[in-house]
Amino acid sequence: MAGILYVVGTPIGNLGDFSPRAVQVLNECDFIAAEDTRVTIKLLNHFGIKKPMISYYEHNRNERGGVIIERLLNGESCALVSDAGMPIISDPGEDLTLRCHQNGIKVCAVPGPCAFVTALAISGMPSGRFTFEGFLTVTKQNRRRHLEELVNEKRTMIFYEAPHKLPATLKDMAEYFGNRNIALVKELTKIYENVERTTLFDAAEKYSQVAPKGEFVLIVEGKPEDEEEEITLEIATQMAIELVNEGASKNEAAKEIAKKTGIKKSDIYKSLQNGD
Repeated sequence: MAGILYVVGTPIGNLGDFSPRAVQVLNECDFIAAEDTRVTIKLLNHFGIKKPMISYYEHNRNERGGVIIERLLNGESCALVSDAGMPIISDPGEDLTLRCHQNGIKVCAVPGPCAFVTALAISGMPSGRFTFEGFLTVTKQNRRRHLEELVNEKRTMIFYEAPHKLPATLKDMAEYFGNRNIALVKELTKIYENVERTTLFDAAEKYSQVAPKGEFVLIVEGKPEDEEEEITLEIATQMAIELVNEGASKNEAAKEIAKKTGIKKSDIYKSLQNGD
């Protein structure tokens, strides 16, 4: 009979948030699949847990996933943990849980802290409807494309961001979203936990001069109902020019922006040609 994969949430800062059930599961499972064994060993030592570990992270997930599945099929039980928070949420594990379901292996949740939900709860931002966007890509072109797709998003938007990337991200958000409200939540459950409510323009200006510290959750206001703006040919052409500057052909840029704006591709292409 196959074993069980336990998806175990771990503390995002304060070890006191680790649940008694999570401690029990780690004590009773046969082995632990950890995103970084060096991080997880500190958690195990704190709670006096001695259990064999196998590393499972983004760049070895195919190979190690097969090893874990084989052990589960042989009747062992495994606890999957990430460095902090719930596995799979912007962390490794999605492939592994899917392979378990495909192989008839039971998957059980051991709920624990999750940074984006925790941040939203204390941010004071609208929480009735929201979209979690995770980390933006490091690549400037892809990051801007991601933000462009969200320009008309009316739900509250939640992002993760590292301190060294924060200034560029805020600058791009201000450019694409305008001067919306934002809550910057950092160091959750730690000594320097902080919620900074401001606007995108002010945040971009501040962090262009002040070096940010700590891991951030960014909670950005969705597009207000009264902010509907008619997309003109001039605006569509400018959007297409940005794509051309990033390496797209004029034909590709016109086609892409036509899909987004509803303006005829031929009109956008003609406008691009006239701009030469």
